[in-house]
Amino acid sequence: MYVRALAGALVSLLAVFGARRTRTLSTSGAVASALIGTVVVAAGWGWGVLLLSLFVSASALSKLGQRQKAERVAGIVEKGDERDAAQVLANGGVFAAAALGHILFPSPIWYSMAAGALAASAADTWATEVGTLARKEPISIVTGRRVPAGTSGGITLVGSLAGIAGALFIAFGATLANWPVAFAAVALGGVAGALADSLLGGTLQARRWCDLCAKGTERRVHDCGAPTLPAGGLAGFDNDLVNAVCSGVGALVALLLS
Repeated sequence: MYVRALAGALVSLLAVFGARRTRTLSTSGAVASALIGTVVVAAGWGWGVLLLSLFVSASALSKLGQRQKAERVAGIVEKGDERDAAQVLANGGVFAAAALGHILFPSPIWYSMAAGALAASAADTWATEVGTLARKEPISIVTGRRVPAGTSGGITLVGSLAGIAGALFIAFGATLANWPVAFAAVALGGVAGALADSLLGGTLQARRWCDLCAKGTERRVHDCGAPTLPAGGLAGFDNDLVNAVCSGVGALVALLLS
């Protein structure tokens, strides 16, 4: 285990160095990723490969139509393309916690929770990255009305299909790694987590409003430079917390179905 932990630290440092060079991770995000990578690889090589598959696929999709996506969501989303520590922990924290649990108290349940959590994060990430490029504006999962691209709770057909593909991708990876968890449990956990993300994003996630532009946003200061006002949802319940819950739902559903 100690050798794997050391190897994991070295591999993680190389990976985050590359991510910093391509501006996929911020400095804080790189530190968080290195720590998570070390713990995960200490749990087993299969754990590390599965996490790396999510990281690589998410990074690749983030570069797809990057300029077009940035233009579409610039005035809405709070954070840019460089993932910070909060975003890294929101998407990989439950997986890392399961890896630590597996190290300290070995049990098959950790595999189910880890795979479900990662499948949910993959489904949400793939859906967001692909759905933002959809030709038509997304539809609110709550009201059924058209909303601007980047609006939390907005869904598209192509994004939903990408989300399902992301969940299947992790389920397939867990099967290849010979993890003791059912393929269907992981896939359904991933889809359930992404669905929870959309529902929470469209209802409880904090929303703000720019009076100057008369537009909704997640930013405290709009891209026009004007400060924004609270416009609904729970104060402090931001996109990172929604993503963390998404991951947790995926873990729970996969565990219950295993």
